[in-house]
Amino acid sequence: MSKIEIQICVNGEERVVQTTPDRTLLKVLREDLNLTGTKDGCSQGDCGACLVIMDGKAVNSCLVLAAQADGAEIVTVEGLAENGELSKLQQAFAERWGFQCGFCTPGMLISSYVLLQSNPDPTLEEIKKALAGNLCRCTGYKPIFDSVQMAAEVNQEVSHDA
Repeated sequence: MSKIEIQICVNGEERVVQTTPDRTLLKVLREDLNLTGTKDGCSQGDCGACLVIMDGKAVNSCLVLAAQADGAEIVTVEGLAENGELSKLQQAFAERWGFQCGFCTPGMLISSYVLLQSNPDPTLEEIKKALAGNLCRCTGYKPIFDSVQMAAEVNQEVSHDA
């Protein structure tokens, strides 16, 4: 199969990748760009482990062909860090044990980040709805919900202090 060239901006960095038309964005991120935070959980868009932000929207990167991402702006879980430090959301997940094995954590973080961008003070029900497409087999979800609530509270405190 002949190669195609795609240009994508990943975590603020312009990248050019040679790939085949049948490869997914997930494969390009993990195998070509070595951004292994994004996980391949089901390859069917059912588990949420492969979520990334593409042009401002959370997408299952296992369902997006790399060619469809040509010219797009992509944010992976690695891109959530702030100046090389964990973001407040990532810190909240660590502090509230919003992870166990960690496999679902990248997708949970992406979903939570997108939620908090559009709704900085979500209710528990809004958090549950936002994370409904993410599967976790370890935590029972409560620590994840607590992590998102903590991040929202920290963001509220920061915005009130500013």
